[in-house]
Amino acid sequence: MSSCSPLSLTFPRWDGGCRKIRFIYLVNPTSFRLSSCLQGSVSPLYLGADLLSNTDIRVENHPRYHAKFAKKGLATKIHFSSAFRFQGLKVPAANNSLWFYSIQGLFRLAFEMYNKQEQLAVLENFQDVWKSQINEGPLEMNYSLSVQLDIPVSPSVTDAESERGTPGHNFSQINRNVMHASVRDTADTAADHDYCTFTNQSWQTKQIHPVVATLREKLHHLDNQLRSLPQGCTDHLDTILLLLEKIDRYMNGSLDEKDATEAVLALLKAEDWTKDSVYSSYLLTCIGQWLGQQFHAANSNISQKVESFKVQHIEQISDLPPAEELAAELFPEAMQTLLLHWMGLCDESTEGKRHSEYPILLLILEFANHNLITGVAHVLYSTLICK
Repeated sequence: MSSCSPLSLTFPRWDGGCRKIRFIYLVNPTSFRLSSCLQGSVSPLYLGADLLSNTDIRVENHPRYHAKFAKKGLATKIHFSSAFRFQGLKVPAANNSLWFYSIQGLFRLAFEMYNKQEQLAVLENFQDVWKSQINEGPLEMNYSLSVQLDIPVSPSVTDAESERGTPGHNFSQINRNVMHASVRDTADTAADHDYCTFTNQSWQTKQIHPVVATLREKLHHLDNQLRSLPQGCTDHLDTILLLLEKIDRYMNGSLDEKDATEAVLALLKAEDWTKDSVYSSYLLTCIGQWLGQQFHAANSNISQKVESFKVQHIEQISDLPPAEELAAELFPEAMQTLLLHWMGLCDESTEGKRHSEYPILLLILEFANHNLITGVAHVLYSTLICK
């Protein structure tokens, strides 16, 4: 293998008529083969670009689907050494990465996205592979392959293998359609694929909005960080995954109030933001400002509700329901929740104290909302204003 000239790899290929699927054999986390091996354990992996071709999924959305299957251990992103290049695949040299699926991933994808005829072809041709790999564990999210264990074959040998099929791919003689793509396949433009990465050439030809370019750069940087993440350093991954899922929903226009709540709470719980001092917490100040603005904007609605209540109870104004009932009927639940937690009255152990101190909470709500209901509130307000 010359250090100055990259080795051009021609992947073996299963030819199923309208669908052609290229594949490799994963030997270990750093090594691969392009030919089958009857000795030792190898795992066939199938090129994601071929699996998603001729489906309803647009090429620019392929990475999202690959990542979805990778989270389930059914797909993986393989980073090949710069010493390798690929026949029939336009892969940016700076990236040199391709998505591959396990046999389980191939079946899952086929039965989700292919028509019945294609599903039948997959079932008939790959069932023995699936049986042989039944006990294989899930794939890692990434592999870095730098060693090719088999020697590249000459075109004459390749053609000879094509005539008799490639034994060992399904570890039987059933799959006669699996073959090495020979040199003549490079002229097959249908097999040529502008592989979907963040530097997809079809995107580069378009005028990209600066913000979109920045977003893609940030996502690429995040991808690099995750790729080099030390083993065991997964403390923040759940939070990152949740936030990315909410971003995805936001981009699709399907983000709802619950999604926004989960995202905000995830960030609030990520660190102890107020450990230094509640007196100087920028976060609490901003949250307090936002809450105050929302509550102030609701004042007119609250006033209407209070006035309606007074008209209905004008004869019983001196015999009003208990404070808890009044607060629940006239003021937003969020206001009560804030004060209950603030006053330390939210636990079941404080039920008796909460019952006795609820009149104080009701007074605070009356004063803060400028809507006086109880006689005590009217007397106190007059006294305070006079002073």
